[in-house]
Amino acid sequence: MSMANISGATPSAASLNSETRIPLIQTRGLSKSFGGVQALSDVSVELYPGEVLGLLGHNGAGKSTLIKMLSGAYTSDSGQILIGGQEVALGSPRAAQQLGIETIYQNLALADNLDVPANIFLGRELLRGGVLDEDTMEFEARQVLERLKVRVPDLKKPVFNLSGGQRQCIAISRAIYFKARILIMDEPTAALGPQETAQVNELIGSLRAEGVGIFLISHDLHDVFDLADRITVMKNGRVVGSALTSQISQDEVLEMIIAGKLPPTRVGQPG
Repeated sequence: MSMANISGATPSAASLNSETRIPLIQTRGLSKSFGGVQALSDVSVELYPGEVLGLLGHNGAGKSTLIKMLSGAYTSDSGQILIGGQEVALGSPRAAQQLGIETIYQNLALADNLDVPANIFLGRELLRGGVLDEDTMEFEARQVLERLKVRVPDLKKPVFNLSGGQRQCIAISRAIYFKARILIMDEPTAALGPQETAQVNELIGSLRAEGVGIFLISHDLHDVFDLADRITVMKNGRVVGSALTSQISQDEVLEMIIAGKLPPTRVGQPG
Protein backbone atom coordinates (compact mmCIF):
# COMPACT_ATOMS: atom_id res chain seq x y z
CA MET A 1 0.00 0.00 0.00
CA SER A 2 1.35 3.41 -0.98
CA MET A 3 1.79 5.82 1.91
CA ALA A 4 2.59 8.96 -0.04
CA ASN A 5 -0.79 10.69 0.08
CA ILE A 6 -1.66 11.09 3.74
CA SER A 7 -0.82 14.06 5.90
CA GLY A 8 -2.24 16.48 8.39
CA ALA A 9 -3.40 18.59 5.43
CA THR A 10 -5.19 17.70 2.24
CA PRO A 11 -3.13 16.12 -0.56
CA SER A 12 -1.78 18.53 -3.13
CA ALA A 13 -3.83 19.20 -6.22
CA ALA A 14 -1.09 17.50 -8.20
CA SER A 15 -2.50 14.19 -6.97
CA LEU A 16 -5.72 14.94 -8.86
CA ASN A 17 -6.51 15.44 -12.53
CA SER A 18 -4.54 18.35 -13.98
CA GLU A 19 -7.75 19.96 -15.21
CA THR A 20 -9.10 20.26 -11.67
CA ARG A 21 -6.20 21.88 -9.88
CA ILE A 22 -8.20 24.83 -8.59
CA PRO A 23 -10.47 23.64 -5.78
CA LEU A 24 -14.17 24.31 -6.08
CA ILE A 25 -14.03 25.37 -2.45
CA GLN A 26 -11.35 25.44 0.20
CA THR A 27 -10.94 26.68 3.73
CA ARG A 28 -7.77 28.11 5.22
CA GLY A 29 -7.34 28.13 8.97
CA LEU A 30 -11.01 28.32 9.93
CA SER A 31 -11.62 28.72 13.66
CA LYS A 32 -14.84 29.09 15.61
CA SER A 33 -15.65 29.23 19.31
CA PHE A 34 -18.89 29.38 21.24
CA GLY A 35 -18.17 31.05 24.56
CA GLY A 36 -15.39 29.03 26.14
CA VAL A 37 -15.80 26.08 23.76
CA GLN A 38 -13.45 25.92 20.78
CA ALA A 39 -15.52 24.18 18.12
CA LEU A 40 -13.03 24.54 15.24
CA SER A 41 -9.30 25.21 15.32
CA ASP A 42 -7.30 26.06 12.21
CA VAL A 43 -9.29 23.84 9.84
CA SER A 44 -8.13 23.66 6.23
CA VAL A 45 -9.91 21.44 3.69
CA GLU A 46 -10.28 21.37 -0.09
CA LEU A 47 -12.90 20.00 -2.48
CA TYR A 48 -12.29 19.62 -6.20
CA PRO A 49 -14.70 19.40 -9.17
CA GLY A 50 -16.10 15.91 -9.57
CA GLU A 51 -14.72 14.79 -6.21
CA VAL A 52 -16.49 13.14 -3.29
CA LEU A 53 -14.74 14.02 -0.03
CA GLY A 54 -15.70 11.86 2.95
CA LEU A 55 -15.74 13.89 6.16
CA LEU A 56 -15.39 11.59 9.16
CA GLY A 57 -15.20 11.86 12.93
CA HIS A 58 -17.11 11.13 16.11
CA ASN A 59 -19.95 13.35 17.30
CA GLY A 60 -18.39 16.59 18.52
CA ALA A 61 -15.46 16.32 16.10
CA GLY A 62 -16.38 19.61 14.43
CA LYS A 63 -18.01 18.28 11.26
CA SER A 64 -21.37 19.96 11.88
CA THR A 65 -19.77 23.29 12.73
CA LEU A 66 -17.67 23.15 9.56
CA ILE A 67 -20.59 22.37 7.25
CA LYS A 68 -22.71 25.07 8.87
CA MET A 69 -19.94 27.55 8.12
CA LEU A 70 -19.73 26.34 4.52
CA SER A 71 -23.51 26.59 4.18
CA GLY A 72 -23.62 30.14 5.58
CA ALA A 73 -25.35 29.33 8.86
CA TYR A 74 -22.28 30.25 10.96
CA THR A 75 -19.53 32.79 10.36
CA SER A 76 -15.92 32.12 11.31
CA ASP A 77 -13.91 33.87 14.01
CA SER A 78 -10.84 33.67 11.76
CA GLY A 79 -9.69 32.05 8.55
CA GLN A 80 -10.80 32.15 4.93
CA ILE A 81 -13.24 30.43 2.60
CA LEU A 82 -12.38 30.48 -1.10
CA ILE A 83 -14.47 29.42 -4.08
CA GLY A 84 -12.61 28.93 -7.34
CA GLY A 85 -9.56 30.49 -5.71
CA GLN A 86 -11.37 33.69 -4.71
CA GLU A 87 -12.13 34.56 -1.09
CA VAL A 88 -15.85 34.84 -0.37
CA ALA A 89 -18.03 35.87 2.55
CA LEU A 90 -20.77 33.39 3.40
CA GLY A 91 -22.86 35.55 5.69
CA SER A 92 -26.11 33.63 5.24
CA PRO A 93 -27.52 30.43 3.73
CA ARG A 94 -28.89 32.50 0.85
CA ALA A 95 -25.40 33.88 0.13
CA ALA A 96 -24.05 30.31 0.05
CA GLN A 97 -26.83 29.18 -2.30
CA GLN A 98 -26.12 32.08 -4.64
CA LEU A 99 -22.52 30.84 -4.85
CA GLY A 100 -23.65 27.31 -5.75
CA ILE A 101 -23.48 25.67 -2.30
CA GLU A 102 -26.44 23.51 -1.31
CA THR A 103 -26.77 21.49 1.88
CA ILE A 104 -28.89 18.37 2.36
CA TYR A 105 -29.29 17.73 6.06
CA GLN A 106 -30.17 14.35 7.48
CA ASN A 107 -33.82 15.36 8.02
CA LEU A 108 -33.97 16.44 4.32
CA ALA A 109 -36.11 19.54 5.13
CA LEU A 110 -39.02 18.23 3.04
CA ALA A 111 -42.64 19.24 3.63
CA ASP A 112 -44.38 15.87 3.93
CA ASN A 113 -47.82 17.16 3.05
CA LEU A 114 -46.69 18.76 -0.23
CA ASP A 115 -46.09 17.05 -3.56
CA VAL A 116 -42.78 16.62 -5.38
CA PRO A 117 -42.76 19.87 -7.43
CA ALA A 118 -43.75 21.91 -4.37
CA ASN A 119 -40.84 20.40 -2.42
CA ILE A 120 -38.30 20.96 -5.17
CA PHE A 121 -39.28 24.65 -5.31
CA LEU A 122 -39.90 25.03 -1.57
CA GLY A 123 -38.99 28.59 -0.59
CA ARG A 124 -38.11 29.44 -4.21
CA GLU A 125 -41.50 29.00 -5.86
CA LEU A 126 -42.15 30.09 -9.43
CA LEU A 127 -44.85 32.71 -9.87
CA ARG A 128 -46.91 33.87 -12.82
CA GLY A 129 -49.12 36.90 -12.44
CA GLY A 130 -48.58 36.86 -8.69
CA VAL A 131 -49.81 33.27 -8.21
CA LEU A 132 -48.00 29.93 -8.08
CA ASP A 133 -47.08 28.64 -11.53
CA GLU A 134 -47.81 25.02 -10.72
CA ASP A 135 -47.68 23.80 -14.34
CA THR A 136 -44.16 25.15 -14.90
CA MET A 137 -42.94 23.84 -11.53
CA GLU A 138 -44.28 20.37 -12.37
CA PHE A 139 -42.63 20.47 -15.83
CA GLU A 140 -39.28 21.61 -14.41
CA ALA A 141 -39.44 19.04 -11.61
CA ARG A 142 -40.07 16.28 -14.12
CA GLN A 143 -37.14 17.48 -16.25
CA VAL A 144 -34.61 17.48 -13.42
CA LEU A 145 -35.78 14.08 -12.15
CA GLU A 146 -35.47 12.60 -15.64
CA ARG A 147 -32.02 14.13 -16.05
CA LEU A 148 -30.87 12.50 -12.83
CA LYS A 149 -32.71 9.23 -13.65
CA VAL A 150 -34.80 9.47 -10.47
CA ARG A 151 -37.94 7.38 -10.75
CA VAL A 152 -41.04 8.77 -9.01
CA PRO A 153 -44.29 7.30 -10.44
CA ASP A 154 -46.63 10.13 -9.38
CA LEU A 155 -45.21 13.61 -8.82
CA LYS A 156 -48.50 14.92 -7.41
CA LYS A 157 -48.60 12.64 -4.38
CA PRO A 158 -47.52 14.09 -1.01
CA VAL A 159 -43.94 13.07 -0.37
CA PHE A 160 -44.82 11.22 2.85
CA ASN A 161 -46.04 8.45 0.51
CA LEU A 162 -42.56 8.01 -0.97
CA SER A 163 -39.75 5.74 0.14
CA GLY A 164 -36.73 7.04 2.04
CA GLY A 165 -34.57 6.67 -1.05
CA GLN A 166 -37.00 8.59 -3.23
CA ARG A 167 -37.23 11.36 -0.64
CA GLN A 168 -33.44 11.63 -0.51
CA CYS A 169 -33.30 11.81 -4.31
CA ILE A 170 -35.91 14.60 -4.32
CA ALA A 171 -33.82 16.61 -1.86
CA ILE A 172 -30.77 16.11 -4.10
CA SER A 173 -32.77 17.02 -7.21
CA ARG A 174 -33.84 20.27 -5.56
CA ALA A 175 -30.21 21.21 -4.99
CA ILE A 176 -29.20 20.33 -8.53
CA TYR A 177 -32.10 22.22 -10.12
CA PHE A 178 -30.80 25.37 -8.47
CA LYS A 179 -27.37 24.72 -10.01
CA ALA A 180 -25.43 23.49 -7.02
CA ARG A 181 -21.73 23.10 -7.79
CA ILE A 182 -20.91 22.16 -4.21
CA LEU A 183 -23.17 19.70 -2.42
CA ILE A 184 -22.97 19.01 1.31
CA MET A 185 -24.66 15.71 2.21
CA ASP A 186 -25.21 14.81 5.86
CA GLU A 187 -25.70 11.05 6.38
CA PRO A 188 -27.44 10.57 3.00
CA THR A 189 -28.01 6.82 3.41
CA ALA A 190 -28.88 6.72 7.12
CA ALA A 191 -31.93 4.53 7.76
CA LEU A 192 -32.13 3.43 4.11
CA GLY A 193 -32.34 -0.19 3.04
CA PRO A 194 -29.81 -1.76 0.65
CA GLN A 195 -31.85 -1.06 -2.50
CA GLU A 196 -32.53 2.56 -1.55
CA THR A 197 -28.90 3.06 -0.56
CA ALA A 198 -27.84 1.78 -3.98
CA GLN A 199 -30.24 4.24 -5.63
CA VAL A 200 -28.78 7.20 -3.73
CA ASN A 201 -25.22 6.01 -4.33
CA GLU A 202 -25.91 5.77 -8.06
CA LEU A 203 -27.17 9.35 -8.04
CA ILE A 204 -24.06 10.53 -6.20
CA GLY A 205 -21.96 8.86 -8.89
CA SER A 206 -23.93 10.69 -11.61
CA LEU A 207 -23.37 14.03 -9.91
CA ARG A 208 -19.65 13.34 -9.61
CA ALA A 209 -19.56 12.65 -13.36
CA GLU A 210 -21.18 16.05 -13.97
CA GLY A 211 -18.39 17.79 -12.05
CA VAL A 212 -20.31 18.48 -8.84
CA GLY A 213 -18.12 18.44 -5.73
CA ILE A 214 -19.62 16.61 -2.77
CA PHE A 215 -18.86 16.72 0.94
CA LEU A 216 -20.09 13.38 2.27
CA ILE A 217 -20.61 13.27 6.03
CA SER A 218 -21.26 9.73 7.22
CA HIS A 219 -20.62 7.30 10.06
CA ASP A 220 -20.78 4.36 7.64
CA LEU A 221 -17.20 3.58 6.67
CA HIS A 222 -18.30 1.07 4.04
CA ASP A 223 -20.37 3.73 2.25
CA VAL A 224 -17.57 6.25 2.48
CA PHE A 225 -15.00 3.86 1.04
CA ASP A 226 -17.43 2.92 -1.74
CA LEU A 227 -18.20 6.51 -2.70
CA ALA A 228 -15.43 8.88 -1.63
CA ASP A 229 -12.31 9.69 -3.61
CA ARG A 230 -10.66 11.12 -0.52
CA ILE A 231 -11.22 11.10 3.23
CA THR A 232 -10.65 13.80 5.83
CA VAL A 233 -10.82 12.88 9.52
CA MET A 234 -11.64 15.41 12.25
CA LYS A 235 -11.41 15.21 16.02
CA ASN A 236 -11.90 17.87 18.71
CA GLY A 237 -12.39 20.59 16.11
CA ARG A 238 -9.17 19.88 14.21
CA VAL A 239 -8.23 18.03 11.03
CA VAL A 240 -6.38 14.85 11.96
CA GLY A 241 -5.38 14.04 8.39
CA SER A 242 -6.54 13.39 4.83
CA ALA A 243 -5.88 10.55 2.40
CA LEU A 244 -7.00 9.09 -0.88
CA THR A 245 -9.35 6.21 -0.13
CA SER A 246 -7.35 4.01 -2.48
CA GLN A 247 -4.27 4.46 -0.32
CA ILE A 248 -5.53 3.95 3.22
CA SER A 249 -7.32 1.12 5.00
CA GLN A 250 -10.50 1.26 7.06
CA ASP A 251 -8.54 0.19 10.12
CA GLU A 252 -6.17 3.13 9.69
CA VAL A 253 -9.09 5.52 9.35
CA LEU A 254 -10.68 4.10 12.51
CA GLU A 255 -7.41 4.64 14.35
CA MET A 256 -7.40 8.27 13.22
CA ILE A 257 -11.00 8.75 14.36
CA ILE A 258 -10.41 7.16 17.77
CA ALA A 259 -6.89 8.32 18.58
CA GLY A 260 -7.06 11.71 16.93
CA LYS A 261 -3.66 11.30 15.30
CA LEU A 262 -2.05 9.61 12.34
CA PRO A 263 -1.40 5.87 12.72
CA PRO A 264 2.24 5.04 13.58
CA THR A 265 2.71 3.53 10.13
CA ARG A 266 1.81 6.90 8.60
CA VAL A 267 3.75 9.33 10.74
CA GLY A 268 6.53 11.01 8.79
CA GLN A 269 5.18 10.04 5.39
CA PRO A 270 5.21 12.91 2.89
CA GLY A 271 1.87 14.60 2.13
